[in-house]
Amino acid sequence: MDNALTDLARRTGELLERKGWILSTAESCTGGWIAEAITAIPGSSGWFDCGFVTYSNTAKTRLLGVPPALLATHGAVSEAVVRAMVAGALAGSEANVAVAVSGVAGPTGGSPAKPVGTVCLAWAWPGAEVLAETCHFEGDREAIRRQTVIHALRVILYKST
Repeated sequence: MDNALTDLARRTGELLERKGWILSTAESCTGGWIAEAITAIPGSSGWFDCGFVTYSNTAKTRLLGVPPALLATHGAVSEAVVRAMVAGALAGSEANVAVAVSGVAGPTGGSPAKPVGTVCLAWAWPGAEVLAETCHFEGDREAIRRQTVIHALRVILYKST
């Protein structure tokens, strides 16, 4: 892991720990990379509970409770689905903060409506409404996934203050 990502994960953890908040993740296109960045930080067990890697739609339903009808209507790469994923991450953990991601990292799998680089993210914090957004990242598969991890952690860091 690179120094910038390590520093971002460390700063995110310090903030969560100061607030007494616990984080969980629900990841699809990042395949657990957000959880990896977090658990690479010594002491992260004090502010990280667990991560769900739900790559398939079946796993999203089984592990996070995402309704099959929601997946059929909106597709896995949608704000509606990541909102359901973040709710499932909270319900299935001891966390009170969560992030969920689902996207098209490429090099194939994109469509005109959701081209490669389209990533939907959602975050939940105590006492706040769930935040969801759709981003469009550039580059190859690795670059898209890395940008997603960085964005996920940055939003936790800056919106938690």
